[in-house]
Amino acid sequence: MNVEPQPGVFPFTPAPCPEPGITPEPERREDPDKEADPGRDPQHGKRVAGKSKGAMESMKEMGSAPIPEVKSNIHCLTIIGQIEGHLVLPPQNKTTKYEHMIPQLVALEQAAEVEGVLIILNTVGGDVEAGLAIAEMIASMSKPTVSVVLGGGHSIGVPIAVAAKYSFISDTASMTIHPIRLNGLVIGVPQTYEYLDKMQDRVVRFTTMHSNITEKKFRELMFRTGDLARDIGTVLIGKEAVEVGLIDAVGGIGDAVNKINTMVDDWKQRRKEAVLQ
Repeated sequence: MNVEPQPGVFPFTPAPCPEPGITPEPERREDPDKEADPGRDPQHGKRVAGKSKGAMESMKEMGSAPIPEVKSNIHCLTIIGQIEGHLVLPPQNKTTKYEHMIPQLVALEQAAEVEGVLIILNTVGGDVEAGLAIAEMIASMSKPTVSVVLGGGHSIGVPIAVAAKYSFISDTASMTIHPIRLNGLVIGVPQTYEYLDKMQDRVVRFTTMHSNITEKKFRELMFRTGDLARDIGTVLIGKEAVEVGLIDAVGGIGDAVNKINTMVDDWKQRRKEAVLQ
């Protein structure tokens, strides 16, 4: 008995070609994103209720829901951890690299859409020259700048905090004022101490120039004994920094945002008047 071969069964008979004028059905392929997306039902191909892929990634990386994108004329600049200078710190240290901050400040000065800069500080200090470079750039900006010390603004973080045109400190934040110290090999010759004294004068001059504290009071706080266990210096907490004239006011993020918005309005008004003249 002869059996006619069927398509797909050995011996293989190819399927007939489509007749002229008939478009062949396109080949169906599986979407790889369906399998990779945890929020999609693999059986029906529809997204099921729950977290989106972006929300899951944000939860994994940031430990929170997606951060809202806010279009604002105010740029937030954060200075945290230890200020890294000419030497690279160990990878376990949280650092603010001055080679990242300097071009960012130049870009903020040039960006037309940015009308003010809000600086958030929580730093233990770090490299003196790198910190002074950042402070000098903040102080020389033509746009309104407001700084907020949260947690701590110690050592070289003090000049950076006062470099803004207006400064706030939270009620529980602290600021440590102490003399400049060197790590590593120090040659015990008069030139070394003269160099340290000149560097210290730079910090004192900048701080007193951009705040309401006098040089005499600042040096008295710097060389005070009894406040620090293994060093000389002073720790100022919240309102104390305002009382000595180092910081302008006690406040938090809400006060800082309100202040910089007011400063931006005044700045725009002065620019408009200058153009009209």
